[in-house]
Amino acid sequence: QVQLVESGGGLVQPGGSLRLSCVASGTIFGISVMGWYRQAPGKQRELVASVTSGGSSRYSDSVKSRFTVSRDNGKKEVYLQMNSLNSEDTAIYYCNLRDALSNAWGQGTQVTVSS
Repeated sequence: QVQLVESGGGLVQPGGSLRLSCVASGTIFGISVMGWYRQAPGKQRELVASVTSGGSSRYSDSVKSRFTVSRDNGKKEVYLQMNSLNSEDTAIYYCNLRDALSNAWGQGTQVTVSS
């Protein structure tokens, strides 16, 4: 059973940057996708960015050119570098891992963009 733990959230001013990290424990089976989702108050959870174990990444249109997702397969970690943050990025950010046997979620980390 894979477990995920996120870190790196917090309060940041508009235009600022944050880096989220997520580490997985347990065995990852085969090809996997690790990614970040977010959920703002009153809204559905949405995909922010994801990256496969082979290095292919995808982004939501709202974060392209501002966010960068990366992963370290050896450390079983995924990262989200967030730049040029604005108030619409305020949400709880969740780490997700999907492999042959699991669809695991982290507990979430709050990101608040406010002056």
